[in-house]
Amino acid sequence: MAFIDIRNERIKKLEKLKEKGVDAYPSASARTHTIQKFLEEHTTLEERGGAVTLDGRVMSVRTHGGSLFLDIYDGTGRTQGYLKKDEVGEEVFSFFEEVVDIGDIVELSGMAFTTKRGAQSLLAHSWKMLAKSLRPIPDTWFGIKDEEERYRKRYLDILLSEDLRARFHRRSLFWNTIRAYLLDRDFMEVETPVLETTTGGADARPFVTHHNALNIDAYLRISAGELWQKRLMVAGFPKVFEIGRIFRNEGMSFEHAQDYTQVEFYQAFSDYEEGMDMITDLYRTVADKVYNTLTFSIKEFTVNFDSVWERYDYGALIKKEFGVDPFETSVEDVRKVLEERHMPFESKGFNLERGVDTLWKHIRKTLSGPGFLIGVPVYMEPLAKRNKKDLRVADRFQVILAGSEMGKGFSELNNSLEQAQRFNHQQELRDAGDDEAQMNDTSYVEALEYGMPPTFGFGVSERLFSFLEGVSVREGQLFPLLRPKQ
Repeated sequence: MAFIDIRNERIKKLEKLKEKGVDAYPSASARTHTIQKFLEEHTTLEERGGAVTLDGRVMSVRTHGGSLFLDIYDGTGRTQGYLKKDEVGEEVFSFFEEVVDIGDIVELSGMAFTTKRGAQSLLAHSWKMLAKSLRPIPDTWFGIKDEEERYRKRYLDILLSEDLRARFHRRSLFWNTIRAYLLDRDFMEVETPVLETTTGGADARPFVTHHNALNIDAYLRISAGELWQKRLMVAGFPKVFEIGRIFRNEGMSFEHAQDYTQVEFYQAFSDYEEGMDMITDLYRTVADKVYNTLTFSIKEFTVNFDSVWERYDYGALIKKEFGVDPFETSVEDVRKVLEERHMPFESKGFNLERGVDTLWKHIRKTLSGPGFLIGVPVYMEPLAKRNKKDLRVADRFQVILAGSEMGKGFSELNNSLEQAQRFNHQQELRDAGDDEAQMNDTSYVEALEYGMPPTFGFGVSERLFSFLEGVSVREGQLFPLLRPKQ
């Protein structure tokens, strides 16, 4: 039957409910138990013989003469309801058969009982419509196969897939594990602006919007409040964090989305060496609590969080692979290597930073981890302190897992004069066409002039979750952004 015919038939059933004086969309229910609780207490309920009322979506219906079996699901579990014509009466039984479809949300009241086959069930003595569905749910066994259609109708995708429901329970646990980890260590959760007049905290292309009330252009933030959180270090808060949405107007890929969740935190009187120990412990904690394992198969790599974490030297790796010393090379030499190796790069706004980063990303794909990338040139990181032993090097690390970057931390630059110089250089890059270079935030520099303590900062996005799940970032999101359907 065509969809439009099915919908019309269901609308007719809705009219029959109205004719009987039945509200097909009541506001309240009389539920006494979730299905999960009903199943947990089933033996006691059956022995006691008390009345039980369950609510749930009809997932299947099977009729055998004067008996009717239906599976209902309420988000906590799935159980079987049983209607007997002799128990509920012919009129009630027939009306159920006449107006109820798979997908409807109903209420069943009755007694707990166990079938001859051992199925924990509810013998219903009455039923009630809670929400009449007008569209048929796809068959559970086949579901929705088209990827884009699954994303557009994610609610059906989740309804039909126990694995997908479990994934989003894990996603919630993932973020709450990180939150609990930080709260247990006396971090204070904060909220910082999503709309900014200058973007900062990352090298990324922002979304631009207009603020009508103030009549100014504004940007959706590209980091979870990095420069704002460091202002809170100036304010005297010793430990702060934020878990929030960020936005980057860039490409889409298996690992990249334009809007996604990220955690960033900042700890005063700490540095990136101490931070590496903390992050090792944090990642192991997340893996253990969310997945009950420390070993993962990700792409072609086996990653064991319980192993000793590697230290990868940025300059040494690039020099070994390409014969280029990132501390001594020129933009012309880097361009030449890229061209000789037939490695694509964006010519607009091309500079030393972008060129060297392209070389590094080629190497990164070969590294298993878990490990920390260190030894990055200062010119690659405008917000990190210089290393005391080698002033050309930034005190920055990146977590490396299965050929990708899974978090970044550094000893925060708190010298306001040097920060101003680095911002000026970033502005020169922007003026030359690099729209991913950082903006010159003079108000942040002004805050630093009041004095910020030595600080360790770190951020990681939901990319880590998607990697541990073995899926794309979009697949790991509830509702990924899509073009409007034409």
